[in-house]
Amino acid sequence: MLDRLEVPVIAAPMAGGASTPRLVAEVARAGGLGFLAAGYLSVEAVAEQVTATTGLTDRPFGVNLFVPGPRSTADLAGYRERVRAQSPAEPGEPRWDDDAYVAKLELVMALRVPVVSFTFGLPAPEDVHRLHAAGSTVVVTVTTPQEAVQADRVGADALCVQGCDAGGHRGTFADDGVSPGGGELFGVLAALRLVRGRVDLPLIATGGLVHGADVAAVLTAGAVAAQLGTAFLATPEAGTSAAHRQALAEGTRRTALTRAFSGRPARGLVNRFLSENEGAAPAAYPEVHHLTRPVRATGDPELMSMWAGQTYPLVRPAPAAEVVARLVSEARQALSAANARIPPA
Repeated sequence: MLDRLEVPVIAAPMAGGASTPRLVAEVARAGGLGFLAAGYLSVEAVAEQVTATTGLTDRPFGVNLFVPGPRSTADLAGYRERVRAQSPAEPGEPRWDDDAYVAKLELVMALRVPVVSFTFGLPAPEDVHRLHAAGSTVVVTVTTPQEAVQADRVGADALCVQGCDAGGHRGTFADDGVSPGGGELFGVLAALRLVRGRVDLPLIATGGLVHGADVAAVLTAGAVAAQLGTAFLATPEAGTSAAHRQALAEGTRRTALTRAFSGRPARGLVNRFLSENEGAAPAAYPEVHHLTRPVRATGDPELMSMWAGQTYPLVRPAPAAEVVARLVSEARQALSAANARIPPA
């Protein structure tokens, strides 16, 4: 299905409110594929978003699920006190949960969602089989060739290959707790080529893609589609907060990988909270996520998690359908220019 998209552009699932039914429907209307983000939402809220999306478009769309990881054994008392001293809001209680994974999995099967993707790990082979029986295409997010091989073995139909230049959470299956990205880092093109050398599945490329030339580059490198998140954050259809939009528009902050907000490596705009807690947060997701949630909810741009890819200063506000059309036009121009540089056979 993914290699038959009218336009090889995918709007990434962005948990926390940025992905909306309107955004998904507009990208679909423009010929691409949009994803809803089930992460952090209740099962009821996911059902409402799926229903709203099917009411806005009759084209295929996807839903992304977070695969739950192990409980952390880290002592978070010190980090909680550190966060309390930095914020006017009382930190939350660190706790583990599975993000209602099983119930959400049953929901997307029952609703026969066309595409179901997984981040942070692998679905069970039997669940992949059940999703296939429900008519769903199964996509697994991977960051290394080794993860790609594992995803192939459980029966994934396609892989979303995430480069370290991507905004938001890294899709690593296991966080090593030491390195900034939770493991070895590959840029999107390097990751794409290395994964293509290990598996023969359709590949979606994601990470720092904001221009049609980026789309052209990953297509020529072996991807069937390009997945963009940051490029859609400034669209009116996205649920991006006002403070986040302003920071993106200013384009003056650098980005960095951090565990400060959630306990799992993620790339965001550098603010005071990220700077003051660089290296202080343990690898403990979702415990740290729950701990910092009230702090992030204050709306203060110096305390919020503002996820963004490395190329975010190039993003310009425009409706989602216009973004897709621009990407297609730019990709055509880039491919034509590249073709002109290649000597004839």
